[in-house]
This record gives sequence, C-alpha cells and structure tokens, in this order.
Amino acid sequence: MRDRAQFRERLEAAAYPDLGAMMESYARAAAELAGKRFRRKLDFTAESIERLDEILVLVGESPELDVEFEVRLWGSYLGEMLRLRYIGNWEMTNYPGESFTVPAIEVRGSRLFPLVKVYRRLTMGGEEDLQGFFNAVTGRLGRPAYVN
Repeated sequence: MRDRAQFRERLEAAAYPDLGAMMESYARAAAELAGKRFRRKLDFTAESIERLDEILVLVGESPELDVEFEVRLWGSYLGEMLRLRYIGNWEMTNYPGESFTVPAIEVRGSRLFPLVKVYRRLTMGGEEDLQGFFNAVTGRLGRPAYVN
C-alpha cells in the first residue's frame, strides 16, 4: 500500500498547467501502477480495456477503497486512451441532467465521460463493464483518427 500512497501524494502535490496535463499525468501513473501492483499492461490501446476492467474489479474489492481517488486515477487512463484514439480534448463540463461539473472528452461533437463510467463500474459492478462502454463509443465514433 505504500506504493499507492506515494503515487497519490505525488499526483496530488503536482501543479498542472491545465486539465489535459493533469489527466495525462494521472493516466501515466495509472499505467505504471497497473504494471507494478496488478501485473497488467495498460498501453493506451483498445486491447487494454479488458485489463483495465480486471483492475477495476480488484480495486473495487479493496476494503481501503477511496472512490474519489480511484475514479480520478483509472478514469484518467480510460479518458486518455479514448482521447488519443480519437484526437479529442479534455474539458470541464456539466454532466447531462445534473448540476455538477466533471472532466469530459470532446471528440467529433460528442462528449465522453470516462470518470463517470469508472465511478459507475466501481460502485455498480459488472453491469457497467468497460468493454460495453468502449463498444458503444466505437460504434458511435467509428474508426480511430490517424495522424501522419
């Protein structure tokens, strides 16, 4: 657990120039922690969705679960994977139908809420699996962006 505390301390103590930089830093930390603690490779590819979902199952079973931090950490990874795939931008926006503001990714005129999805996965269980979410996103947005 010491590793986890050090990760959190390092991330929360950093000064970020903008939301995108913060989310990217949290995502890189999630990928690092996935390898060290969970022995799973998160490499920002579509194939890593299943491994991320496995990690969330393990995280959700922890008696020391800090939902807010875990959502920020793993939701940032999910968001960065999608942002990189579709060349989107992070923004703070109101969650539809609610009065709270959350980080979202704007891509091709759509807003994706990866942190909300991770929150639902951690608190509601398997019915909120990430592969289903990813399939819905790819069905809606189509092929990934290709940058030369």
